[in-house]
Amino acid sequence: MVANFALWSILMLPVLTAGLCLLLGSPKRIMWVVAVGGGGWAVFAGAVACTALSSVSITAARNWLLLDALSAYHMSVLAVVFGASSIYARRYFQGEISAGTLSPSAARKFGALWFGSVAAMASVLLCNNLGFMWVGIEATTLLTAFLICVHITPLSLEAMWKYLVVCSVGVAFAFVGTLLVASAAQALGHNAGDMLLWTVLRADAGGLAPGPMKVAFIFLVVGYGTKAGLAPLHSWLPDAHSQAPAPVSALLSGFILNAALYCIMRYLPLVEAATGEIGWGRQLLVVLGIASMVVAAAFILFQHDGKRLLAYSSIEHMGIITLGLGLGGLGTFAGLWHVLNHSVCKTLAFFSVGWLGQMYGTHDLGRIAGAMRRSPVWGFSFFASVLVLIGVAPFAIFMSELQILRAAVDGHAYVILGIFLGAVGIVFVGALRLVLAPAWGREVIVPKPQPAELGDLLLVFAGLGLLLLLGLWLPVPLREAMESAAQIIRGGP
Repeated sequence: MVANFALWSILMLPVLTAGLCLLLGSPKRIMWVVAVGGGGWAVFAGAVACTALSSVSITAARNWLLLDALSAYHMSVLAVVFGASSIYARRYFQGEISAGTLSPSAARKFGALWFGSVAAMASVLLCNNLGFMWVGIEATTLLTAFLICVHITPLSLEAMWKYLVVCSVGVAFAFVGTLLVASAAQALGHNAGDMLLWTVLRADAGGLAPGPMKVAFIFLVVGYGTKAGLAPLHSWLPDAHSQAPAPVSALLSGFILNAALYCIMRYLPLVEAATGEIGWGRQLLVVLGIASMVVAAAFILFQHDGKRLLAYSSIEHMGIITLGLGLGGLGTFAGLWHVLNHSVCKTLAFFSVGWLGQMYGTHDLGRIAGAMRRSPVWGFSFFASVLVLIGVAPFAIFMSELQILRAAVDGHAYVILGIFLGAVGIVFVGALRLVLAPAWGREVIVPKPQPAELGDLLLVFAGLGLLLLLGLWLPVPLREAMESAAQIIRGGP
């Protein structure tokens, strides 16, 4: 009964808070609801997830809702990203509220869509039924699309429509893949209500028809890979990330991309067991992972907009995670570790560039020169978070990338190892060259003074401190949680 209540509460609390936002008329009060409600939901969801990580899986609604080690790990990441982004959102919109440029209708729309989006993301993680998991992914597209254009401009509207159209087409491919999985499951003889339950399919995965499962997995990887921003299906991502408000960009990059990869993780053990060919599905992930890294490296060299730079960095890191999953073994563990590292760092990076963009009135890296002198907290945060993203030791991203390199060596994948090192090297040099001007360059324009508050310091140093800690020491409970999640992807119990 308690478990049933907990899982339903994770889904329903954001819906109720969204309704509260629609009832309020003051933008200031709405943003306080966003901050307090988002932070409170994050604490609750994180606590429930930790319970599942430290004990056994939690089920509800006749096993249609499931929180096991894999979904609980991702729920914990979602709690961190959403909680921090909700707190930051109040600060981000504070200037507009004071100036009276954020209308009550825009604030209500933001609050309702904000909490509706996290409800949809949580449903992706909690749905044991693969059909409803697909519905959750489609819901995240519909809800977050309108968050992109909270500030309505021609560019934000174009980005919204591109995101909506491209991701909807991609998710349509995933829908076809889901139908093919249902077709492959008919041979198992289960009733219609249980046919798409992941736990049922995993228990009998060896009896799934291999032919339809192979075709299904291709459709699923193309469909969910589009939402995850994997190359060459990434065309929506740079525009959406660059035009959305900074809290929305942080949520898009910090978790929505992970949610799409999570869906692929769920299907990977099924297709591996059904085909009886260990590595068949993983080979496809290796190709997409390497392609994403190479494409991102090529485009990062020519970026001058800070948010677009971070967007292409997201493509690179989604490629790294996908490559880890494709390599298997230690790579699966490292890929999951990289999910957490990238989410924390990219969230902080978007917070930083969003704040600097408000100060300078632009995200052009050449025009926000000298940011560390004008805004020591956020200027330092942006520079440091980019350094972490490009793999500077001893931070956590360096360590998880190093483990993926070890997985490539263990698998004698030396060509993949070479391409990985080449792409990472190009990104390192290109991104470092681009962020030197914002850090110490000669000022081009004088920004509006916006002094940092205690909350800003806490966000920045908590994020960087966590990334440093995870690079130097991986706590045993976290390591065990990631290993349990990785074991599910590998097809274990």
